[in-house]
Amino acid sequence: MAKPTDLPPQTRGLTAISGAMSLIAVLLIVQVWLLSATLESFLAGNLSTAIPAAVFSGVIFFICLGLYAFVDRLDLEVRNRRNEGGGL
Repeated sequence: MAKPTDLPPQTRGLTAISGAMSLIAVLLIVQVWLLSATLESFLAGNLSTAIPAAVFSGVIFFICLGLYAFVDRLDLEVRNRRNEGGGL
């Protein structure tokens, strides 16, 4: 079995990108669920849940933004290595 360091940089980069994109998808699903639960609670008259939910939603947003920046930087590095290598 190949060690992770034996894999080409492109394959390692694609694995990291796939993992980060999966985590972003899960976080976005949680954020939509949080929005719907908070809205339902707010419309039922429970106003005390709106502020903590908004703060937590902001935290999730910044986590997703950080993961997106990670994916973008990693993609750029893999493309630069690929272009310097002269092909594959």
